[in-house]
Amino acid sequence: MTSESELLSSRAPGSQGFTPFVELSREDWARLSNDLEQPLDAADIAHLRGTGDRLDLREVAEVYLPLSRLLNLYVSGAEQLHRATSTFLKDDVERTPFVIGVAGSVAVGKSTTARVLRELLRRWPGTPNVELVTTDGFLYPNAELERRGLMQRKGFPESYDRRRLLRFVSEVKSGADEVRAPWYSHLTYDIVPEREVIVRRPDVLIVEGLNVLAPARLRSDGTQGLALSDFFDFSIYVDAPTASIERWYIERFMKLRSGAFSDPDSYFHRYATLSDEEAAATAKGIWTRINEPNLRENVIPTRGRAKLVLSKGPDHGIRRMLLRKT
Repeated sequence: MTSESELLSSRAPGSQGFTPFVELSREDWARLSNDLEQPLDAADIAHLRGTGDRLDLREVAEVYLPLSRLLNLYVSGAEQLHRATSTFLKDDVERTPFVIGVAGSVAVGKSTTARVLRELLRRWPGTPNVELVTTDGFLYPNAELERRGLMQRKGFPESYDRRRLLRFVSEVKSGADEVRAPWYSHLTYDIVPEREVIVRRPDVLIVEGLNVLAPARLRSDGTQGLALSDFFDFSIYVDAPTASIERWYIERFMKLRSGAFSDPDSYFHRYATLSDEEAAATAKGIWTRINEPNLRENVIPTRGRAKLVLSKGPDHGIRRMLLRKT
């Protein structure tokens, strides 16, 4: 896996060492908002932390508080641009939601990042209404995946109803009063037909998923369509060495075996009685067959399209940041 240092050093001939990113250590990043008060407590952290993720009050203070401040500045800038555009058009056009994309591998902690940002942004005066939607809800139902022969490629770009996802974010970004999305159950590992996610004109919408930064596809006539990221005002990629992500995935699988997998209604209930050796081998097999190829072929190539890369170390803690210059 290409490191963030290699990403920075990928420069065009004659660029004289210039890079599109500003690189910041965690220490330098933390100092950018050391005057902000910690709004979360230990109970909040326990609620927000995903299985296997490292998240504590220090991580929130040093990483996510500065990021929430940066995003607040971006939201304010978007509002100023909106007012300028309304002035130019001589029309009082209503402001539309600020949309943030959060991408990264399975088990890298992107869901935790999205949840923490939702809670912090809700505490800024200008963005009290923050909604979070994951792209899991736009996976095709399992029956459709089976029909298409895609159950072993669940999470790959072709396993999503991309048109429906684009329409959903487009309608939110256009200022629709109410937009509905499918509901996905991690227990049954499938879409729940009788449930929906309802989004009603948020100040900020966070869209989290594996492939949210994927480029637009070429149509059959050779023209290029829309990319989901075309609707993003800011985008984040949660990065880590592939070997670390694999280890986190296996560790998470082992914890879920005695947790969610023990529920008889769980799609993965059959794994609950595996021995430690069998469970580790099963997790390794799933990673090797599905998650690692998807990461290598479809997720990592989108990293350079992010506005901000949060780079993790082997301990799951964020160590440095790459912020795209504007």
